[in-house]
Amino acid sequence: MVSLSLLSLSATLSRLHFVPKLSLPPALGSVRRPARCHPRPARLSSSSSSSWRPPPPSGPNSGSSVSRGGRASAAGDDLVVLGIETSCDDTAAAVVRGDGKILSQVVSSQADLLVLYGGVAPKMAEAAHAEAIDPVVAKALSEANLTARDLSAVAVTIGPGLSLCLRVGVRKARSIAGLFSKPIVGVHHMEAHALVARLVQQDLQFPFLALLISGGHNLLILAQSLGQYVQLGTTIDDAIGEAYDKTAKWLGLDMRRSGGPAIEQLALEGDAESVKFSTPMKQHKDCNFSYAGLKTQVRLAIESRKINAQIPISSATTQDRSDRADIAASFQRVAVLHLEERCERAIDWAMEMEPSLKYLVVSGGVASNKYVRSRLDQVVKRKSLELVCPPASLCTDNGVMIAWTGIEHFRMGRFDPPPLADEPDDAMYDLRPRWPLGEEHVKGRSEARSLRTARMHPSLTSIIQESLQKQS
Repeated sequence: MVSLSLLSLSATLSRLHFVPKLSLPPALGSVRRPARCHPRPARLSSSSSSSWRPPPPSGPNSGSSVSRGGRASAAGDDLVVLGIETSCDDTAAAVVRGDGKILSQVVSSQADLLVLYGGVAPKMAEAAHAEAIDPVVAKALSEANLTARDLSAVAVTIGPGLSLCLRVGVRKARSIAGLFSKPIVGVHHMEAHALVARLVQQDLQFPFLALLISGGHNLLILAQSLGQYVQLGTTIDDAIGEAYDKTAKWLGLDMRRSGGPAIEQLALEGDAESVKFSTPMKQHKDCNFSYAGLKTQVRLAIESRKINAQIPISSATTQDRSDRADIAASFQRVAVLHLEERCERAIDWAMEMEPSLKYLVVSGGVASNKYVRSRLDQVVKRKSLELVCPPASLCTDNGVMIAWTGIEHFRMGRFDPPPLADEPDDAMYDLRPRWPLGEEHVKGRSEARSLRTARMHPSLTSIIQESLQKQS
């Protein structure tokens, strides 16, 4: 896989008339061999590419119009896209039609590994993906009553995420696309979390505000149009999902369903006001997040009550269980209060830029938490907005969101031609493990976070903007 910023390859493809002029530079146009294999420039062989022609997209390249807030022409409703997701600890695939109908959805969980290693172990996760990817994809196609030949395109997560895990999905996607001569769409994982809301709620138009919350991400973005995002805030250290997982682990909870559901369930038994945790970053009047300090407060509270995480909650005494429930409830109250305060400010900032704003989308694994949804619903009601949350099965990592995002970009002509069918097994892909979604809002910049920008790829938004400027 090559960089999204390889504009030279885009120009080459346009000269050869293999694909229409792209609105987004190629995401997965080539691979490179390790140095020991004497690398050569990636190219398309005439035998595999000269006869290929992409299905006509319903984006600007086909003459159809798309309003800033609306959807592409219904001419793309007969598209059928396979989506593949392997960015972290779930192997997922799904087949989605252009009209939004989900034809299949398959997820292979690594819950047992999470319990065994107390979190995601990249090498073990990679091995689990490698074992699961073929049967997961085969089942997704089978349940959709389709073969790979019936697909319009293949979409796959290329970042952000764990490089070892991303590689498994990209390799599989390129194998299918190369073997059956299908175009391929590289997808930004966080954009997919935001855009799946447009599959669920068909009248959801741009602009909208999105809060994306998961084990690895806390992100507040203003989605102005497809591929155009303003980052209002993000975490300067840990994400809320990480805080949930660590708290659950320290409390000796069952991690097979991950820490979020375990904390949410135990919190129902506790007093949310019993432990006086401090709300993070009260003195910072921005939209950024921090959960490292709250984690420290929780750990100290657990130690002061002499709670032994080696004793599972199922074996705890009545008093011990009560103490754990109080900590769980108090932690959840403050963790979510931090979200509420940041969202209220983000709505104000977003309304200054987009007065027509009507929706707050909340997505990502933590968005399946009912307490989170209920609290944020109160926030949007105070601001006269509407809350949009995908169903729980589409909040956690899944192939549907990848397929749907692939459909949205495919309609706009943003895709790559089929890769070579005979790529080497040891091919090295240019993955994007650290890949911002949007450009930072001037008020949302954080000195603490700026120290961690090394080896970070340009944002998806900046890449698209650069490509559009070169075309104009």
